[in-house]
Amino acid sequence: MKRRARAYSLILFLQIVLATAAFGKLAKVDVLVAGGGASGVAAALQSARMGMRVLVVEETPWLGGMLTAAGVSAIDGNYRLPSGIFGEFREELARHYGSMDSLATGWVSKVLFEPSVANRILQEMVSREKNITVWKRCHIKQIERTNKLWHLTTSMEDGATAVVKARIVIDATELGDIAAQCGVGYDVGMESRQDTHEDIALEQANNVVQDLTYVAVLKDYGRDVSMPKPEGYDPSAFACCCINPLCVSPKEPNRMWPADKMMTYGRLPNGKYMINWPIEGNDFYTNLVEMSPAERDKALRQAKLHTLRFVYFIQNELGYRHLGLADDEFPTEDLLPFIPYHRESRRIHGLVRFTMSHVSDPYGQSEPLYRTGIAVGDYPVDHHHARYKESHTLPDLHFHPIPSFGLPLGTLIPRDTKGLIVAEKSISVSNLINGSTRLQPVVVQIGQAAGALAAIALKQGKEVADVAVRDVQDAVLSAGGYLLPYLDVPADNPRFKAYQRVGATGLLKGTGKSVDWRNETWLRADSTLTGSDLTGMYDLYKHWRRLGGTLPHSAMTVREALKLINNVAKAEHIPTSKSIDEISKRFDLMPLDESRHISRGEMAVLLDQLLDPFHWKQVDMRGKYEE
Repeated sequence: MKRRARAYSLILFLQIVLATAAFGKLAKVDVLVAGGGASGVAAALQSARMGMRVLVVEETPWLGGMLTAAGVSAIDGNYRLPSGIFGEFREELARHYGSMDSLATGWVSKVLFEPSVANRILQEMVSREKNITVWKRCHIKQIERTNKLWHLTTSMEDGATAVVKARIVIDATELGDIAAQCGVGYDVGMESRQDTHEDIALEQANNVVQDLTYVAVLKDYGRDVSMPKPEGYDPSAFACCCINPLCVSPKEPNRMWPADKMMTYGRLPNGKYMINWPIEGNDFYTNLVEMSPAERDKALRQAKLHTLRFVYFIQNELGYRHLGLADDEFPTEDLLPFIPYHRESRRIHGLVRFTMSHVSDPYGQSEPLYRTGIAVGDYPVDHHHARYKESHTLPDLHFHPIPSFGLPLGTLIPRDTKGLIVAEKSISVSNLINGSTRLQPVVVQIGQAAGALAAIALKQGKEVADVAVRDVQDAVLSAGGYLLPYLDVPADNPRFKAYQRVGATGLLKGTGKSVDWRNETWLRADSTLTGSDLTGMYDLYKHWRRLGGTLPHSAMTVREALKLINNVAKAEHIPTSKSIDEISKRFDLMPLDESRHISRGEMAVLLDQLLDPFHWKQVDMRGKYEE
């Protein structure tokens, strides 16, 4: 065994020497991010900003993944939740185009942009961080962990090989391929109702994934630019993509629009159109997850051909001959994106699994995962299955309504693999709720939390799973992120962090609802506080409760609120040295006349500043208070 170990060490040393010759430096980093997509870029930025040396390994020449290299340049949701790096990216887009209003060029989204512009913005954001190195057109061929270090063999487009040593790896690939190579357990397809206890889940599990899409970006050339008829073109495949003479029996009669409405769905700035049309359009069914690279390439060639057929249909059957594939977007031979839009990938077996039940009833679960939130989303459950031949057997998930939600930290951490964090769409969620967590704003936040988790683990010398939830949440809040999707105040309001922290303890609980596409959650900060609002105190302050601590039943006055806080502080031996007047001034509270009723928001601030419940007792990855 010793001889074999020495031989392995010699081989590894020779590989590193070759890497040094190929790249002119020893490839050793704190954090390696596999995949420079939506979450990969955010992970790299956050880790680098926290002092880590980061290497991003990206297979395409672009950064941004689905936002850019896949051409899905229309943001889905989070318009009122500009969390962290996602908010930075959106501001950069608005700065480039002139204003936020200038991004609302199509009707599917309030934030639309040219993929090439977004790529340049993300490249610039990354280039400003001196701790980030990016290897483009680079593939990870092998990964192995020994002595708490990851050893990764990579290859470049020109055949050069390098071996990288990394202390932590973040899998931000599109399909969770690195996690699979590391032996992480995962699910593919739809779970059964018995597995996830979701009311609308199937009785029997299957391996059906969502349709993927090769997006097309068309450009108005002002002249006839009709393309040659693609191989196998059949207009019946797209006949009912919109209202037109060819459509006789649409599959979705309640979702039919005129052709011009379909085209302006994804209208981009500068006379361009994003074609990512789910209604008998360019969605394509194939399950790539377990395929070999050669099999994937073959399947994706068919997906590309499907999109080209749809473009031909748009030009020749609908009369948009002046619209052709943009020649100034993707520098590819066929002018299509570098990668398809993957709506679904592997879903790892994590420390926790997030389901629709955690979203629809966050406070009624045995696992109070809302206490561990590190990202927020407000998009309904959106699944694309129309191109699957047996789609009629699947649940109807066209924008299934849910409240907005906070995503738990434990979904990023594999159950049995150390030194690895999983991001992008491969986190530990159910198939159903993946229809919400897969959207771009959430995925960017997932990456940011992954980057923070990696940096904290390395700074503290801990395994990823042993990092305190509150430490990661503090990093997210410090970076302008949200833990819970409260709409009461914006992130630049002095009360924002207090509301977020108190909400994450459950001392005051939010109220979520679905309002058309505007899924919302409110702390109800302006409402009058009642004793029944504070029942979460019984869970946290058990010594106070054992000593006979009680809550009033009716609306509470300022005097009652301050007395309650004082009693808890004495019972739990919590020092409260801050001045009430200073707190009132700093957080712009109304004069604290002791006889008037106190609002929930005012109480949140007082609890946060006087008792600091967020930091007073840690929570584990399942949201339970640690004793």
